[in-house]
Amino acid sequence: MLQYNDEINVLDETCPARQALNLVANKWTVLIIYALSGGPVRFNQLQRTIGGITQKMLTQSLRQLEQDGVLKRTVYPTVPPQVEYELTDLGKTLIGPLNALCNWAETYYADIERNRDEFRGAKRLDE
Repeated sequence: MLQYNDEINVLDETCPARQALNLVANKWTVLIIYALSGGPVRFNQLQRTIGGITQKMLTQSLRQLEQDGVLKRTVYPTVPPQVEYELTDLGKTLIGPLNALCNWAETYYADIERNRDEFRGAKRLDE
């Protein structure tokens, strides 16, 4: 159960915890971290693995994660250049919490869908 903590106020926009939550709240970030959790991956393979992400969005997300120190970009001096991405030690610390979130989703997604269906049904009756 989440508990209020006098030292951590995620409702304050300057709170480090809130900043960290903003980092992982992006769906692409979570999927990139998940895709890289098995080891280094090249850009094109990463894009194929993460269905629905555009090249532009993947590039932006990777740059942000590199800036945050969550992943490392390695360019190999080949023609054409090969680029690999891998999680840093800091990035690897996110795997456990994200796995917990994924497990929660697997456990409760049917409940969420049922609640959505019930809400839509009740909403139609109100109209």
